[in-house]
Amino acid sequence: MIANTARFQQAIAKFDAANAQDPNQENFGGKSYPKELLYAQRMTSMLDQFAPNATEAVQLAVRSQHICRWKSPRNAYPMDGAGYKKWRTDLYKFHGETAGALMREAGYDDEMISKVQALLRKEKLKVNPETQMLEDVIDLVFLQHYLADFVGKYSSRYEEEKLLDILRKTWRKMSDSGHAAALKLNYTPEMLAVVQKALAVS
Repeated sequence: MIANTARFQQAIAKFDAANAQDPNQENFGGKSYPKELLYAQRMTSMLDQFAPNATEAVQLAVRSQHICRWKSPRNAYPMDGAGYKKWRTDLYKFHGETAGALMREAGYDDEMISKVQALLRKEKLKVNPETQMLEDVIDLVFLQHYLADFVGKYSSRYEEEKLLDILRKTWRKMSDSGHAAALKLNYTPEMLAVVQKALAVS
């Protein structure tokens, strides 16, 4: 339930306005969209399907999950395991600070801002139902909309194991409800075969 609809809509509008500045474009349905704006809209759409009664905090976190991500590119960090972890940690903080500032402009208090920031940091995954819900939606959006990109990236026989490992790790982060929803997604035959292959040995 949304406590103040006008305030909530203002925050969403601010998130979208920020993501609309993404210089990276993605084509979808014959149109070009700012990449992170399209991602945010896909996140909300998936949440509406997966958990239509999600709390206000989850709805806000879902919409701001990748807010302004292009401002902190992966290649700005060392391209190794330690660099990846540092990038991810800094991203969580960046997304939280960015979303929090926009929420404050929309009139949210520190309590709600802190809740959303904790979700964006993925605190208490597998323990906090709201954090788990956010993770499930993230993974469902990945499987539905971005798996094909990874299949294309890891196309060789040698690289296929990397792809299968990514899918297994994704699956382990999801809840039972997330698993059930994932198995009902509208995959192409090729994508379904990849998912089934990963799960067969997970």
